[in-house]
Amino acid sequence: MRFTPLILLTISLFTYQANARDNANNQAPTDRQQIEQTLNDYIQGTSFSNPEQISRAFDSQANLYLTKKDKPHWIVPSTTYVDWFRDRPIGTDVGRIGEIISIDIEGNVAAAKVEVIMPKHKVRYADLMLLTKLQGQWKIISKTAAHKPSIQHGKRILFIVSNNDFHADSTLKAGASFSELINAYHEFKLAGYTVDFMSPEGGAISLAYINTSVPLQKKYIYDGQFMNALEHTKSPNEIIPKNYRAVHYIGGSNAMYGVHDNADIAKITMEIYEKHNGIISSVCHGTAGIADLKTADGQFLVAGKRISGYPTEFENTKASYYKHFPFSMSSRLRQHGAKFEIGAQGKPYMIKDGRIITGQNYLSSALVAKEIIATLNQLDSNS
Repeated sequence: MRFTPLILLTISLFTYQANARDNANNQAPTDRQQIEQTLNDYIQGTSFSNPEQISRAFDSQANLYLTKKDKPHWIVPSTTYVDWFRDRPIGTDVGRIGEIISIDIEGNVAAAKVEVIMPKHKVRYADLMLLTKLQGQWKIISKTAAHKPSIQHGKRILFIVSNNDFHADSTLKAGASFSELINAYHEFKLAGYTVDFMSPEGGAISLAYINTSVPLQKKYIYDGQFMNALEHTKSPNEIIPKNYRAVHYIGGSNAMYGVHDNADIAKITMEIYEKHNGIISSVCHGTAGIADLKTADGQFLVAGKRISGYPTEFENTKASYYKHFPFSMSSRLRQHGAKFEIGAQGKPYMIKDGRIITGQNYLSSALVAKEIIATLNQLDSNS
C-alpha cells in the first residue's frame, strides 16, 4: 500500500512504558509494576498451588465474593481461600492459565481484571479485583468472578510490532496497520489462541489505517482488552520463547524501522522456530522483519524459501516516505536468497513454505492467520 497523508491516521498511546525500560534504567518499580507483581503472585500461586504466594497477593482482611448453587452471594475470607490450596504439594499444576487483562489506577486504589482459563474444563473465568496500597505495598482487598464456556486452550501466538511513530527520524507519521492487526488477531481468537504483542521497547505503539466503517475494525477499536494490550506491549526481555507456537510480524508504515535490526527480537524468533518447532510469519511490510534473520548455521532464513511481502515494485519510490526506508524490500529479500514472489496488486496473496508463512498485503492477513492455525494443528497432531 502507498503511504499518503489522506489515508494515514496515527493514534499514539504514550501513557506507559514497559517494565523492561524502567528496570533497564534502574528506576524504582512503578505502581503498575508493583500491581502486576501482586496479580502475578495470585495467578502463579493459584495455578501451581503455592499458598504462600497467594497469601502475598491478598490483604489479610480481604474477602472474595463468589457464588455457588446454594449461595448466590458467598463471602469467603482470603485466608480461607488460601487454605483451599494447602491440600496439594507446592508446585502442583492445577490446570489454570492466568493473564492480566487490564489495570486502572487512581491514586492509592486500583481495579484490575484477570482472565483465568481452564482448558480441561473448557471454561473461562473473569476475575475482577480491587487493590489498595497499604504501607507501600499493593494488596488485593476484594475479588469477585464470573465464568462462561470457552474454547481457549492456552496456546500462544506472538505478534511483533514496531514502536516507531514516524518514518525514521523524520516528521512523517507512521504506525502499525490496524487492519493487519485485527484481521489476524480475530482469526486466532476464534481458534482459541492467546495473542501477545511485543515491540522493541515495549509499551504503547502508534496505529495507522483505521477505518471504523469496517465492522471488524469498529469492534476492536472499542475492545478494551485488545486496545489495552496495544498500549502495554511486551518488551523482548519479558518474552519466554518456549511459550509461543508462532511469531507474526505485523506490517504498516512503521514496520520498516526498529524491528529487522533488533538482535533480541531476532533471537526470540529463531528460538521459537528452531528449538520449539514454531512458525515464522509476516504480512506486507512486516516481511522486512524477517529479511535479515539467520539460522543457527549462519544462513539467511529466507534463502531458498518462497516469500511474500509488500514489493518495492508497488511503492511510490519518489514519495517522501520511501526516502526513509532502510532498504528495498524486493532487493533485500532477493539478495538474501529468497524466492520473492509478487501477486496481483490489491488482491490477497499468501505463500507457505514449510514453517514460514507470508502474505503480500493487509488483505492477506486473515489468510495467513488461517494457514498458521491449520499448520499448527498438523504439527500438533504429528507430535
